[in-house]
Amino acid sequence: MFVTAITIITALVAINFILLHFSCNKVDKSVKTDKKPIVLSPNRILIEDNESLAPTGS
Repeated sequence: MFVTAITIITALVAINFILLHFSCNKVDKSVKTDKKPIVLSPNRILIEDNESLAPTGS
């Protein structure tokens, strides 16, 4: 019984790896380029909100 369980688990793991191999997306490796990062907003202004909240009574 122990040998049967090990055989079944081994077969399932092997099938899983075969399916994983055939189902993964093939992506071409892109060549690294020396691009500078794009800064979207260099002058960022932070506005502090100092409004006090009313007591909730709970």
